[in-house]
Amino acid sequence: MTAINVLFLNASLKDSSEPSHTQGLYEKAQKLYEQEGAHTESVRLADYAIHYGVTGDEGEGDEWPELLEKVKKADIVLIGTPLWLGEKSSLSTQAIERLYGTSGDTNDKGQAIYYNKVGGVVITGNEDGAKHAAASIIYGLSHIGFVIPPNVDAYWVGEAGPGPSYMDGEASENAFTNKHIEMLVYNTLYFAKLLKDHPIPAKGNTL
Repeated sequence: MTAINVLFLNASLKDSSEPSHTQGLYEKAQKLYEQEGAHTESVRLADYAIHYGVTGDEGEGDEWPELLEKVKKADIVLIGTPLWLGEKSSLSTQAIERLYGTSGDTNDKGQAIYYNKVGGVVITGNEDGAKHAAASIIYGLSHIGFVIPPNVDAYWVGEAGPGPSYMDGEASENAFTNKHIEMLVYNTLYFAKLLKDHPIPAKGNTL
């Protein structure tokens, strides 16, 4: 059986001392991944000192290199973000900027180091903006080399205007959201296993 490692980068603006609605939604995916034998790890980006910049290491005190090593070991990388004013969080933008900083590093075939990794996104908010945020994150991951399967943008948003967030009511029973969690999990797993056995050939895409 092919071992698959899943890394969830939670870009909530709250550190792990506070509950995260985005984490709550991801945990539904996590259960499915683990039922399928995958190893999962969840990281709250706000717990780390991540410096601004577009390199792999921005010097003294920068804890991004520790996270980058986790990305390198992962087969599936999901970015999770809340919505603020209809946009992805600033931490999710920063994570993509830092990933971009090492997109010029290459694997043993001369391809970008993110080749043969699979990406996806998990989003929560109590107002609109999920598809806009998903489009931005998925494009960013694709541009630096991640494979993006179909239907890997799982999200939940509430009604327009201030109101309950994902874990505040009965959102966990939302059929649309739960179906998209399933599609995200099984489609990312399928492609991750496929790429492990049949990696993308180097012809035409070396750096």
